[in-house]
Amino acid sequence: MPTRDEAWQLLCDWTPSDRLRIHARAVELVMRDFAARQGEDVERFGLAGLLHDADYDSWPEEHPKRIVAWLTERGEADLAHAISAHYTRWGVPYGNLLDKALLASDEITGFVMACALVRPGRTEGLEPRSVKKKLKDKAFAAGVDRFEVAEGLRMLIEAVGGTEEEHLERIIGVLHRHREELGLAPAGTDQGV
Repeated sequence: MPTRDEAWQLLCDWTPSDRLRIHARAVELVMRDFAARQGEDVERFGLAGLLHDADYDSWPEEHPKRIVAWLTERGEADLAHAISAHYTRWGVPYGNLLDKALLASDEITGFVMACALVRPGRTEGLEPRSVKKKLKDKAFAAGVDRFEVAEGLRMLIEAVGGTEEEHLERIIGVLHRHREELGLAPAGTDQGV
């Protein structure tokens, strides 16, 4: 398995956009938290989150083929498969919790961050019901695929139980704990990314 440092270096080499690096880091944090709560391999889940969009900036038309090939060459078939399945319309089956967790973490993490960024307090006081209300507004964060969010949450609930609200609360909590690093500190405060 690649080390976290090797994965970060690859992400930085392939991803010039700070915005996409921050998204990758946020999904990594959400995946690590989920894995820890489920007794799964925290490093493996974290790497899936960190690398899922690693090739998108440099080769959007090939995404995710380059990162899948990179992982496959290193014998990381389960990571490669999870990344190849992080969008339902690619038609890749979801065979395990890693696959489902990545699908359920990608779009919604970006959406929760978008919700936080339009609030003066950012993640402070952000509640699942506010996120769900914003999901109904198709004009807000229009690039977030609502079907992918719904399907990811459905699969995750089917796999581990809980409710949409509980999963959203967990994601909000992870982002809140890392708000300075992710650029989600309240407006007017110093933010280190």
